[in-house]
Amino acid sequence: MKQAYTFVLLLFFGLLALPGHGQQQPPKLVSGAFNHTPFGQFVGQVEAQTGLKFYFDPAAVDSLFVTVQAQSQPVATVLEQALQNTKFHFTTDNEGRVFVYQGKAIEPMVMADFLSPQPVEASDVAARPDNADLPATPTGRSRYVSAAEYKVYEIGSGGTGRATLAGHIRDLKSGEPVIGASIYSESPNVGASTDQFGAYSLTLPVGRYDLKIRGVGIKNTTRKVVLRGNGKLEIETEEDIVTLKEVVIEAEKDKNVSGMQMGLEKIDIKTMKQVPTAFGETDLLRVVLTLPGVKSVGEGSTGLNVRGGATDQNLILFNDATLYNPSHLFGFFSAFNPDILQGVELYKSAIPAKYGGRLSSVLDITTREGNKKKLAGSGGIGPLTSRLTLEGPLVKDKSAFIVSGRASYSDWILKQLNDKNFAKSSAAFYDLTAYVSHEFNDKNSIYATAYMSSDRFRLASDTTYRYLNQTASLKWRHTFNNKLYGVLTGAYSHYDYNVSSDGNKVNAYELKYSIDQPALRADFSFFPNSRHTVDFGVSSQFYRIAPGSFTPLGTESLVTPNVLPREQGLESAIYASDRFDITTRFSLSLGLRYSLYQALGPRDVYQYAPGESRTENTLLDTLHYASGKTVATYHGPEYRVSARYSLNDRSSVKAGYTRTRQYIHQLTNTASVSPTDIWKLSDGNVRPQIGDQFSVGYYRNFKSNTIEASIETYYKSLRDFVDYKSGATLVLNPHIETDIINAQGKAYGVEVFVKKLTGKVNGWVSYTYSRSLVRANAGTPADMINGGAYYPSNFDKPHDFTMVGNYRFSRRFSSSLNFTYSTGRPITLPLAEYYVGNSLRVYYSDRNAYRVPDYYRVDLALNIEGNHKVKKLAHSSWTVGVYNLTGRRNPYSVYFKATNGQIKGYQLSIFGQPIPTVTYNFKF
Repeated sequence: MKQAYTFVLLLFFGLLALPGHGQQQPPKLVSGAFNHTPFGQFVGQVEAQTGLKFYFDPAAVDSLFVTVQAQSQPVATVLEQALQNTKFHFTTDNEGRVFVYQGKAIEPMVMADFLSPQPVEASDVAARPDNADLPATPTGRSRYVSAAEYKVYEIGSGGTGRATLAGHIRDLKSGEPVIGASIYSESPNVGASTDQFGAYSLTLPVGRYDLKIRGVGIKNTTRKVVLRGNGKLEIETEEDIVTLKEVVIEAEKDKNVSGMQMGLEKIDIKTMKQVPTAFGETDLLRVVLTLPGVKSVGEGSTGLNVRGGATDQNLILFNDATLYNPSHLFGFFSAFNPDILQGVELYKSAIPAKYGGRLSSVLDITTREGNKKKLAGSGGIGPLTSRLTLEGPLVKDKSAFIVSGRASYSDWILKQLNDKNFAKSSAAFYDLTAYVSHEFNDKNSIYATAYMSSDRFRLASDTTYRYLNQTASLKWRHTFNNKLYGVLTGAYSHYDYNVSSDGNKVNAYELKYSIDQPALRADFSFFPNSRHTVDFGVSSQFYRIAPGSFTPLGTESLVTPNVLPREQGLESAIYASDRFDITTRFSLSLGLRYSLYQALGPRDVYQYAPGESRTENTLLDTLHYASGKTVATYHGPEYRVSARYSLNDRSSVKAGYTRTRQYIHQLTNTASVSPTDIWKLSDGNVRPQIGDQFSVGYYRNFKSNTIEASIETYYKSLRDFVDYKSGATLVLNPHIETDIINAQGKAYGVEVFVKKLTGKVNGWVSYTYSRSLVRANAGTPADMINGGAYYPSNFDKPHDFTMVGNYRFSRRFSSSLNFTYSTGRPITLPLAEYYVGNSLRVYYSDRNAYRVPDYYRVDLALNIEGNHKVKKLAHSSWTVGVYNLTGRRNPYSVYFKATNGQIKGYQLSIFGQPIPTVTYNFKF
């Protein structure tokens, strides 16, 4: 009996789903004379006569015209005549809905599932067969995606008021989250964007909607939803292969204008790979340096100076863990394997309240989650480095892993140089990354990251330099309901360097430094309605620094040990922010972050004579603080305010104000970032840095939002950041406060940015005019620099112009060109020699009163893709490039020597000739 009952049900639903037929009810009749009538107009008349509701893609039928005569004929008959000899088919369901689609007619067994109402929590995945790689339709879409677009998802129950729809948007083939995709309804005009986990939350009045999903790198798609109450909808999308013709990227196509955030630059890995680099490998930091307002002091330096800020004023996060040295091999390579990167976000102004601890910017780097569908891999072989990445599912559609490694083998090049000193040199590095994600259920997921990078080099001497980065993070994401979710993050960061020399056994030594930073934070996002987005949370991080140790190396060494006492401190913060869409044109974001810092014992704190310059001669007393005791406390509010007013659909103005506090300082005696730079915590003698930035900008899109343009201007005031007295000693200095001063600064500028990321020709152009000035006039005359007047900072480069252009000849061949120009950085010059008694002295100019020659460089690359056959074991590509095409000898530094009684200047260039590169890339 049970089998018979099942058979009857299957037969019933099979008949229900036959193409072109509905239930056995009195047929709906249509009358009319349609002569070359546009399909949309034809549908309107049929709907008016029958009460049926049609669903179709307007773009697909824009060239479809209907010629048919009907006199009280059934809808099915009229539609069959109208669509005869076309590529279109139709089907109906038992609720009076008619679906018009392209391709083959949908089979009855598919339609039985296709027309079934969905539960409160609906999912594309539930409807997708195990084999997701279904044949494509004539439109290029998989049959699964085509079916999902015509399927009607009934969400929730009830039917009155407003409801919240939440879920994730993921890639169909890999299962990875699609970050920054937009899902929206056109009527009413309400939308949301996916976060770093691919999650979205959308609050709408109950009713019927055609939700549009748009995103960079994905094909546009829609989902038909009947929203009756709160519920979930999981969405899978297909990767978009950009054609040669001009296309409109509708995903976030107007974010430049409509987005709330200003001073934000987003770069995905596809964009990064188009920018030529020195040794042929995609370099995240080199690409960031092409953005407006971002500079470095010169060639071979990856230290970022953002809007007049120092390199230590940038918070660099790698999956939410702080990274203290983001470079390899003196700055020639960034510390990130490009194959695992998802993208990067750079906040230059209006920094969100969740971020703190640095004055100038936040560089938030995220990795991919790994393929949740199948095992895959990628890699590359270059003249100096090779890399390999493996990824795949641990539990299909639930968890995935991704592991990558990269290593250099540059010693062979050093040995080829016609210089015996270089032949004795060595330089090598490697980095390893592992990432695991797992979804326990629709409310709980975890994400774990581990990262390590190591460098070792020795240049024509017996001194070996080593430095090491280690980070780890563990995140637990919990969804409370459709309007509230939270992320609990534990992170750990470690950095150390080691300098050793064993050429002379008697003087052999080892110099060490290290910093450790465990951290814990909880972040929550709340979506009360479509007009408000509320973020709030707490964070705490503990700093533990070993400022330096100088110890003998080996049993024969007679070096006297010198070990500085440890420093430690605790930084905590609480924050809340609300983005409020006051009207469709005017939005306001208000945020407040309150930070608290405590310098902790055990510590010895030196007391100096008040009103006197701090020197060893003015040292009065030493205070000892036991372990865990508070040495000094600093705290205060950090305001985050921004506003956006849309002038029209294509242009807007934005303004913002940000206050930031920084409790840790980088001490360096070089203009560029060095592995031996050290970090110093604030204490009773070294105050924290405070910055205030005001910014305003105008944003405009052109040519259907395919060209983005903006002009931003800013003014930044800084106080209590660290500068140095002349002749300062920074390494192994037990009284470091006697050689540093708390200075004031100001920075201002204008940034112009034009970007086009579609079509055969794409890229961006940026120009920045900026000044970064410092003044040290507090305290005694002995602490003043340049008489207490403002002087240019080491990274003050007023003019900066960058152009990145790409031209795609075909699907397989493309070229890239990078041009950059900037004003030379400031330097201090020796002007004369003089004698004091019998001692020869050098008279220097005012600090940073002169400049090195201007910098410019041209890079060119050709990218050659393998054939695009789907059924291949592996896909490959070649990148052939030339770095510094013109061979210009850009100055890295300027130094002076006394020769025959005269001081002569010399210029050191890192790349004084074109550098050709060839890199082979593969993936499978």
